[in-house]
Amino acid sequence: QVELVESGGGTVQAGGSLRLSCVAPGRTFDDYAVGWFRQAPGKEREFVASISRTAGSRFYADSVEGRFTISRDNAKRTVYLQMDGLKPEDTATYYCAASLVYASNNRGDFGYWGQGTQVTVSS
Repeated sequence: QVELVESGGGTVQAGGSLRLSCVAPGRTFDDYAVGWFRQAPGKEREFVASISRTAGSRFYADSVEGRFTISRDNAKRTVYLQMDGLKPEDTATYYCAASLVYASNNRGDFGYWGQGTQVTVSS
C-alpha cells in the first residue's frame, strides 16, 4: 500500500502559476511511476502528466504540453507538477497516483491514489 499526499493547490488568476507536490511519506518512492490526473465537476478524470521511476520518461496531455512540467526527487519521496500559464479550463481537483509499471500514461495502470488538491483558475 502506498499513501500519497498532495499539496500546493489554490486559487490563481489566469496566466498565473502553481506548483503541486505529491509526497509518499515513510516509504521508498523510486519503485513507482507517478502521474497527475484531474477531474472537473461533471467530467471524467483525465490524465495530465506522468513520470517514470527514474525520470527518464515523461508524458503530458496535449492540453498542458508546454505549460506544465513534471519532476521528481526520489530522495525526498516527492513528485512535483509545475503549472505555468494557467487557464480557467485547468480548474479541477488534481490527484496524484502511483503505478508499478515503469512508465505509463494509462489511468488503468495507476493503483494508488491520493485524496486530491483543488486548483481554481479565475478569468
